[in-house]
Amino acid sequence: MDRYDAMRVFTRIVERRSFTLAAEDLGLPRTTVTDAIKRMEARLGVRLLQRTTRHVSPTLDGEAYYRRCLQLIADMEDAESAFATVKPTGLLCIDVQGTLARHFVVPRLPEFLSRYPEIELHISEGDRFIDLVREGVDCVLRVGELQDSDMIARRLAMLAEVTCASPSYCERYGIPVRIDDLERNGHRMVAFRSSATGAILPLEFSAGGSLRKIMLSAPMTVTGAETYTAAALAGLGLIQAPRYRLESYFASGELLPLLEDYPPSPTPVSLLYPRSKQLSPRLRVFIDWTAGLFPSSSL
Repeated sequence: MDRYDAMRVFTRIVERRSFTLAAEDLGLPRTTVTDAIKRMEARLGVRLLQRTTRHVSPTLDGEAYYRRCLQLIADMEDAESAFATVKPTGLLCIDVQGTLARHFVVPRLPEFLSRYPEIELHISEGDRFIDLVREGVDCVLRVGELQDSDMIARRLAMLAEVTCASPSYCERYGIPVRIDDLERNGHRMVAFRSSATGAILPLEFSAGGSLRKIMLSAPMTVTGAETYTAAALAGLGLIQAPRYRLESYFASGELLPLLEDYPPSPTPVSLLYPRSKQLSPRLRVFIDWTAGLFPSSSL
């Protein structure tokens, strides 16, 4: 193993805090990874990693060397990516909100993999905040307002939202015509708890150039998009969600769009990746390709 590859091994161990996970990410035997670090430490004459049976962390020398390695690897990858003959290769790990993945990303993946056949994709599904470096994820695709973080965020689209309920719910509580009808007639909502903040999200309505937020009585609270929609289908209350997820239910009559003159604020879609992580050629092409999945600013 040359020094460049050994640096890649070392930086992955620091990021994953594990010899085993780093070996899996790089497709190497664990013994190869261990031997590479031993030779590196012997050559440098310093201890780079503190090892216990359950944890691996860099020493002060290791932390300084890690930062230098990142820069050297970045320079090397930039130099290689400048040539058109260099093809993006290797494992790319992304984390995507589930319904977004199924509607926008997965149907177009054959096109991406055909264009870049030497990239191997691993897709995990979620919408929680994750430590990308520690969990070995290259980037995440998220829906909603973002928390402050040191990650780079690229806004891809604004998704139109809609208020809706099932016909059975409307038969029981009536069809609201104005926002004030909601509280006046005792309407209910399915409460959605944000996995990012832990807070229950109020219903939002645009009226007269301002945004009005309302909390209604809620028979249940959910944290998942699929359960949220299922609760509305069961007649348990009003929900607000991106329109693209609900169009099939509007077409079948299982859900009814309501208060369309007072739409909720649109929801942003963003791609995030670590600021400190050098963009590999495979991540660069994925970011550019993902931006093309959303051809307009509002869907």
